Amino acid sequence: MIKGLQKITSLLLACLVLLSTFSFTVEKHYCGRFLVDVAMFSKAKDCGMEMMDHIDDQNLEIKKKSCCKDEVIVFDGQDELKISFDQIDFPQQIFFVSFLNSYTNSLSLKKERHLIYEDYSPPERVPDILILHETFLI
Repeated sequence: MIKGLQKITSLLLACLVLLSTFSFTVEKHYCGRFLVDVAMFSKAKDCGMEMMDHIDDQNLEIKKKSCCKDEVIVFDGQDELKISFDQIDFPQQIFFVSFLNSYTNSLSLKKERHLIYEDYSPPERVPDILILHETFLI
């Protein structure tokens, strides 16, 4: 049971490391206030109502506001997985070292049982002659 739990935990931690370094984008296309398309890893399709952004009329440029809007959400993954010991400030370093020291010392302490009869050997076993020869008085 413990081995299975350790395997499941290690698999979950490996997936956590993989997902924390994974980065992706989500693009959304809105037409007015309505969501038309959502796409991951690619460009969202437009609604087909894209109009000309500007109208040229004798060197007069009038910009027309489009009803469509694109929204891009970028999820950046973690670049550096290992925090170096120099990036941790001094009180955290002291706490880490003292915690590690006390944890390893608590694991190395074994409960020693001192037995009083440890130095003495047991007496020799004297077999019962009647049981040895299987002679019983009936």
